[in-house]
Amino acid sequence: MEQKLPFKQSMSRLEEIIAALEKNEIELEDAIALFEEGLQLVNSCDSQLKNFENRVFSDGRRQADTPQAAAGSAACLWL
Repeated sequence: MEQKLPFKQSMSRLEEIIAALEKNEIELEDAIALFEEGLQLVNSCDSQLKNFENRVFSDGRRQADTPQAAAGSAACLWL
């Protein structure tokens, strides 16, 4: 099974791939392999971002369910 890179490393690798492809100095087979790797990294980053988003919104909803949060939200409406 392929190990998923942390988000920051995935983005760095994507930048390397883009730079290599933009130079247009590599063989077609190598370019295709890099493109496919890039697609996998994009999908991995997208999945991680969705996971982060779900965690943030999930935490926000839990905090919004507390009486203190509700009072704070009401106070913000008057500002």
